[in-house]
Amino acid sequence: MIPRTFPPAPGWSPDGHRIKSEVDYGRGPEKTWVYGALRVRDGHEITMTASSRNSAFYQQFLQKIETANPAGDIYVVTDNLSSHNSLSTRTWLEDHPRIRHVFIPVGACWLNLQEGWWRIFRKAALAGQSFAGPPEIDQATRLATAQLNTQARPWIWGRPTPSTRVLRRQYVYSV
Repeated sequence: MIPRTFPPAPGWSPDGHRIKSEVDYGRGPEKTWVYGALRVRDGHEITMTASSRNSAFYQQFLQKIETANPAGDIYVVTDNLSSHNSLSTRTWLEDHPRIRHVFIPVGACWLNLQEGWWRIFRKAALAGQSFAGPPEIDQATRLATAQLNTQARPWIWGRPTPSTRVLRRQYVYSV
């Protein structure tokens, strides 16, 4: 995920609608990437901001995941980004045998439970925001992650089970 900085909109349009700023898709030093990992069993999230999406920052993030999960095996479900499968990352993973990569098939991001969390995170941290620079994005990321972790609960893939509520009356219509 990449929140970008852009100047705030000048105000309201003559017909009363909010003016939307164009998102800047250019490359440059003001770009900030947000890495995230969801611990499915309890719903806690680990996030980290970085100025680039490369192997070095990805390995820093994996180290952060390993530190937050001191015992047991760690399965990282990830897409096929080159930094996730680079030679330096594979070498780093050899020194950290508890971490195992599971790559999702191309075009099947819905298999990753993290994607649902990103939707909630974007709404909590980034929706309607205008950031002056990377430090503000980092602060918004840390704050939203902390707030969402206070309400964390286990993530389950699929539809929740239907209610066991018994209806008092049932109506049968016949034609």
